[in-house]
Amino acid sequence: MELGQFVAPGFVTRPVRAFVPPGPARPRPLLILFDGQNVFGDDGSYAGGWHAHDAVQKLGVRTFDRPTIVALENGGRRRFDELGLSAPRFLDALAVELVPRLRARFEPTSISLGGASLGGLASMLGWLRRPDTFTHAMVMSPSLWFDHRALVRALEAGSVRLPPSGRLYLDAGGRERGLMFAEAERMAALLAHRGLGPDRLLWRPDQNGTHHERSWRRRLPKALRFLYRRAAADYGL
Repeated sequence: MELGQFVAPGFVTRPVRAFVPPGPARPRPLLILFDGQNVFGDDGSYAGGWHAHDAVQKLGVRTFDRPTIVALENGGRRRFDELGLSAPRFLDALAVELVPRLRARFEPTSISLGGASLGGLASMLGWLRRPDTFTHAMVMSPSLWFDHRALVRALEAGSVRLPPSGRLYLDAGGRERGLMFAEAERMAALLAHRGLGPDRLLWRPDQNGTHHERSWRRRLPKALRFLYRRAAADYGL
């Protein structure tokens, strides 16, 4: 489903697409995924699509709230800036320019963010900065090294508050270059120490994972199951 263009001052205009799970029309959660070229099929993707629509449809309807998936394409050569140093402004632009359109179109029960690499970093930042707007975050192989580990240092110093609610999925691959895995593992421990329990934080180490679409596509179903599982009381247990 085409949703037109995302237009915000200072940023590249890009298309927005959505997948709505089949079934009766009803309010459901909504997940915005960065690097939208890679979200659905292989055509047009950088290194193969995540096939997020297939992963959503495999969620059991009794146990999970199947989300609407919104694919937000990146700004090409501007990607490094918009998901990096300009991420706070970019996230604010999403909240002001895109989120109201999504609320009017889908009337979602919640809106969350997800992505990998810089998209994972931006997803986590959005969850921390705008808990009034973004309920959960799906953070895959986040580039926590960015800006001299600015986000890590802010959390270590206690200058960033954790949202009072919402879930955070965090992963990394053991075969990623540099300190990607070690930094993500350290972040998981830090968040747990700050009070995020297993009901709100899932740290998923993937010892064979690489910094590649294949690994993120493989881990996506478990991320969705964690973020969108219903409370036991909701399905009669």
